[in-house]
Amino acid sequence: MQKIYWHNDRFMVYQIKQLLDDNNIPNFIKNEFAIGAIGELSPMDIMPEVWLTDAEWQPKAKQLIAQFNQQTTSETEPWTCAECGEGNEANFALCWQCGSQRGSEQ
Repeated sequence: MQKIYWHNDRFMVYQIKQLLDDNNIPNFIKNEFAIGAIGELSPMDIMPEVWLTDAEWQPKAKQLIAQFNQQTTSETEPWTCAECGEGNEANFALCWQCGSQRGSEQ
């Protein structure tokens, strides 16, 4: 077994777990319910973690996680619509002006 990912936001951990599950990479979450021990244990002992059940999956898992992080980072920046040139905030998947799909930014 090998730890592949940890984050203080459990929803990020669940997204990574789901990403690995979708790609048939065997994994599990450790410390899933340890947040209730905050104050009793050190913060590093209660962080939710994604572990691989077999270390041979590490290269593929790291590649998927890196792609996920890159995509997530790019979706946190404002973008400009390629169709109408309107500026949009990062949380919009469609242009608020013309309704075009995000992804073909200028």
